[in-house]
Order: sequence, then C-alpha cells, then structure tokens
Amino acid sequence: MARIILLLACTAVILATIAASSIVEHTFNVGNFPIQRLCQEYVKTAVNAGSLPGPTIEVREGDSLVIHVFNESPFNITLHWHGVFQRLSGWADGPAYVTQCPILPGNSYTYRFAIIGQEGTLWWHAHAHISMLRSTLHGAIIVRPKLRGYPFKIPYMEIPLVLGEWWNENIVDVENNFLKSGGGPSLSNAYTINGQPGHLYPCSTDGEKILSIISSNLTCYVI
Repeated sequence: MARIILLLACTAVILATIAASSIVEHTFNVGNFPIQRLCQEYVKTAVNAGSLPGPTIEVREGDSLVIHVFNESPFNITLHWHGVFQRLSGWADGPAYVTQCPILPGNSYTYRFAIIGQEGTLWWHAHAHISMLRSTLHGAIIVRPKLRGYPFKIPYMEIPLVLGEWWNENIVDVENNFLKSGGGPSLSNAYTINGQPGHLYPCSTDGEKILSIISSNLTCYVI
C-alpha cells in the first residue's frame, strides 16, 4: 500500500512538472536590412526586419524552445545559445562545424532544446565563419524560475540590458582587416545600450530614453 501511495505521489509530481512546462516558439528571419544609426542608414545582417538587438527569448526553467531560423542573408550562419546547458541536446548548441553545419543562404534550420536546471539572463548570437556578424545578430535569453516568484519584492519594472558596439563599416571588412593584421578589430563608432548609441552620440534619442529610465527614481531591477 505504501508503495502504491509513493508511486501515485511521484506520478502527481511528474504530471505537475509537465503541466507547468510549455513550448516557447520563435521564428527568426535572418537577412540584410537597412538600419539607421548615427544619422545614417547602413545595411546590416540582423533578425526580423532589422530588429537590433534581436528578439528577447523569455522562458521558464523546464520550458522547451523551438526556434525556426530562415537564412535570407548572403552568409553561412548558425545561432549559438550562449550559456544554455544543452543537457541531452548538444547538437542544438550552434557552433558552426562543431555541433552542426552552417545554415546556407536560402536554407532554414529548426533548433529544439529544453532549458534544464538553470535560471538567469543569457544571450544568443551568430556563430559562423564571420564571427563579427554577432555585432548585429544577437539578443537576450531570460530564464525565470519554474514554479516560484521573485525571492525579493516584486520590481516595478524589468529592463533587460544588452550592451554592444556599432561599426559604420561593413562588418565583414572589419573582420578581414584584423585577421590580416593579427590584431584586434578597429575601434567601433559607438557603444550601444539595447542597440542604441548613448546620449553622447548624434541622433541617439532612443538611447537617451533608455538612460533616462535607468537613472530615474523608479525602483528597477536589471536582470
């Protein structure tokens, strides 16, 4: 009788865990899009009509992710889910020529993996033979606890912050030049917060709004 009760209890826990988990699905259309920064328009490789940073992926621990990637850019690419443990799904990790072949231009690939045993803020980015593509091909991954809330007072708002750099130059030329010299890449034209230059740069009104929110008297938690 005790064994039956224990079995029923374990079954209930498993069913509750399954019910609490869900499948989070996204479609990423990677291509070359016009993006305006620093008062000019440039063609850059990005996701979904030039969103920069790319879509934020929000999940809870235990959820499964399904990411459909359509490569409409002229480059071979993969996407790497930086920091995700990839337990029993190493083939979905994303490094080109390590866990998968690149997604060729005009082709697509679907990543499927579960978020297991972790919480926090991670990021995804391009991972191909042109590594500098990640300067505009990236985004945040937010993993929240599965069944419990915040271990602190509920924040007024959440503002994921993605810090980056912006080059006016063709990013392929930037990479080729530093590979030839053996040094690092040329200095970027701007540092960015959530894809926008800070208030010291021209035509950066969105960057000023972000800084204004962060520096206001609101109680904010950055995750």
